[in-house]
Amino acid sequence: MADKVVISHWVHREVSDYLRQQGCEVIGNDGLEPWPRSQLLELLGDADAFMAFMPDHVDADLLAHAPKLKVIGCALKGYDNFDVAACSAAGVWLSIVPDALTEPTAELSIALLLGVSRHVLAGDAYIRTGAFRGWRPHFYGCGLADSTIGIIGMGAVGQAIAARLAGFRARLLYSDIEPLSEHTAKSLRVRKVGRRVLAEKSDYIVLAMPLNDGTLHTIDDGFLATVKTGAYLINPCRGSVVDEAAIARALRAGRLAGYAADVYEMEDWARADRPQSIHPDLLANHAQTLLTPHLGSAVDAIRRDIARRAAENIVTGLRGQRPADAVNTPQSQPAAMRSGAGA
Repeated sequence: MADKVVISHWVHREVSDYLRQQGCEVIGNDGLEPWPRSQLLELLGDADAFMAFMPDHVDADLLAHAPKLKVIGCALKGYDNFDVAACSAAGVWLSIVPDALTEPTAELSIALLLGVSRHVLAGDAYIRTGAFRGWRPHFYGCGLADSTIGIIGMGAVGQAIAARLAGFRARLLYSDIEPLSEHTAKSLRVRKVGRRVLAEKSDYIVLAMPLNDGTLHTIDDGFLATVKTGAYLINPCRGSVVDEAAIARALRAGRLAGYAADVYEMEDWARADRPQSIHPDLLANHAQTLLTPHLGSAVDAIRRDIARRAAENIVTGLRGQRPADAVNTPQSQPAAMRSGAGA
């Protein structure tokens, strides 16, 4: 009997075709919206594998509804919405795709930085009113040349952002628990400083850290009180590393000149106290904010590659082998190995 794979969000046809070629039965979501939780649980009732995406919340309850599940192939990098311990206890592999999002996320970070500081959206809206009659002295923003840009978090994404900023003739600072090697720091032209110094010196602050217990609400009222007046804050990493209410207050007070984000607190499903929507003051503040709908990896070829790699991890797990980039080791023998089933 073919292994049943449930794919909770739209993927390219070649990804589904690949799974079918490996002998799997594929149940996919062809729409843009997630299935209701009840529908997903019903579909997982006899599923052998699950391709999951960021909106999915994998917890003990979901796993209890999926007794045959052997492997979850996540089409993503950050997996804080997934209960790793529960997966291990249930004998289910949990794998991710850790590196495919680095380049497109770094590219979007630069777009956000330039877009908010140069009033690109405001200028576009003005043009569309029909009022434009030629150059006028308005929509003045801030440039990157000779500015100081601070990056909090210097992992793969932080380094990719720094590499792209090299051509703007800006001074680059970074803050991270682990220092870069001398060679890497020199090649990226970045200097390590404490977070307080970074806040005080930077004209632009770009966030590039993961979300965990230690980074939750890193950007809060206390941090923002130390930020250079008139700085811009860019968040392409995870919504809950910032306190959106504190951001709104800093914008209102003039402490921040602008805020650009691609991620939001409401997306972090694992937080029981997460807001249910983006902070209303950020939505209403058109002049100082640039908000995009989680476009970090929204490059067609990249998303195809991410889903394909998640599918390959699923096939590996169904064959009773450890998937590439598995983030757990099941405590009990995976169901695939117990039953002898395979793809």
